[in-house]
Amino acid sequence: MKRSEILARCLVITATLSVLVIPPAARWFNNRQAVELHAKIAEIGGWTPESISAQVGAPLHLRLTSDDVIHGFAVGKLDGPAVDVEPGKVTSLTLNFDKPGKYTFYCTRWCGLNHWRMRGTVDVTGKGTLDPQPAPPPLYTTLNLDLDAPHPVAVIPVVKPSAVRGKKLANAHPIIRYLIPDYYRSHSPAQVYLDLRADQSLTLLNDPQVWDLVAYIWQQNTTPAALADGRQRFARNCAACHGETGAGNGVFADDLAQFDTLGTSGSNRPVDFTNPVTMLGAGPGLLQGKIIRGGMGTGMPMWGSIFSDDQIWSVISYLYSYHFEESIK
Repeated sequence: MKRSEILARCLVITATLSVLVIPPAARWFNNRQAVELHAKIAEIGGWTPESISAQVGAPLHLRLTSDDVIHGFAVGKLDGPAVDVEPGKVTSLTLNFDKPGKYTFYCTRWCGLNHWRMRGTVDVTGKGTLDPQPAPPPLYTTLNLDLDAPHPVAVIPVVKPSAVRGKKLANAHPIIRYLIPDYYRSHSPAQVYLDLRADQSLTLLNDPQVWDLVAYIWQQNTTPAALADGRQRFARNCAACHGETGAGNGVFADDLAQFDTLGTSGSNRPVDFTNPVTMLGAGPGLLQGKIIRGGMGTGMPMWGSIFSDDQIWSVISYLYSYHFEESIK
């Protein structure tokens, strides 16, 4: 056999072995390097492990599987959709981090009463992209708000306020100083109503018209995109307790109330966001604090480690849409 023919056959054999051997070897190597993460409902374990380490700039390979029911997986404050974690199957996922910090991963599917407890952390170390400026403290701390104090109001609108009607009134009665974001975020709708009612330039307006101006102020401090984002996040993360319509009647609402009745948990019935007596007395800053911190002694989880600041304001905008017709055609 000629030398050239032997060399050619060797090359063919080498190429064939590469096709047959290298991919399985690469998969074995990647699986060996991946972190295997198991999900169970919170009552019997949650995530295992519940703490993971990673490095800035180095991909974190995960192999996700469920030991009981279907779960979901997402990492707070990271772009990217949630992925399903199914029993008997393995879902591979690669995460990349560009700055250090402690990131929270959580279950995105309502798997049980204590679903919200299914959380874990990724501790990311190393040097990465720094934020141009540090995040300001939450507004409720600078306003010195008591998040747990009752905030009912004595006066509520007799008809649902309309931003469309409010815009027409604002064109004839300038209210520029009330439109400033800092003013909006630090005042409840009821406080704004009282400020407008006491404004000498608005004395000719009746109560429903003043409430329409309040709706217009709220509409000017959000966007259609923010409202859509807030609606989506509410449906995905809040509706199981607070209900699809926000009335506090989600699928887990009765169970939470029962826990409270039995004295076996600090949980209680979820807030009814459609109740104007309480919601119109809650300013955006107060709602921001409740979402960031959660309800102390209740079943309300903290979302500050999961939602970004913009995402929290989007959810707040959506909550007020139960009380104001905000769309302007």
